[in-house]
Amino acid sequence: MFRNLSFCFGLAIICSLPSVSLAELAKITDKAQFVEIVNGKTLSRPLVRLEVTPDGKIAGTGATFPIEGSWKWDSGFFCRDLIWGGDSLGYNCQEVRVNGSSIRFTADRGNGDYADFRIR
Repeated sequence: MFRNLSFCFGLAIICSLPSVSLAELAKITDKAQFVEIVNGKTLSRPLVRLEVTPDGKIAGTGATFPIEGSWKWDSGFFCRDLIWGGDSLGYNCQEVRVNGSSIRFTADRGNGDYADFRIR
């Protein structure tokens, strides 16, 4: 119950933040380029901190709950399988776009919801 309440509160905050225009973001289709961008960096947004490692691991926190998972690059998309606070968020392939210190992941191969992160 608390996790769902925290998630809804965090989601409300996140949705109210301004995002970068899609036109300003360059699409990443190459795994090596993606790894170069995220290697050794933290991807952050309100209440979320993630590290995506070159060896296919994802680790961090979301609303104080642990996030862990794995990823692979498939046909130009970042495909991840995540567990947040013990609950599976499932497998999803996402379009990746970047502009300087901003990176956007768009679910369902670019046809779904998106999440913007700062690269630090």
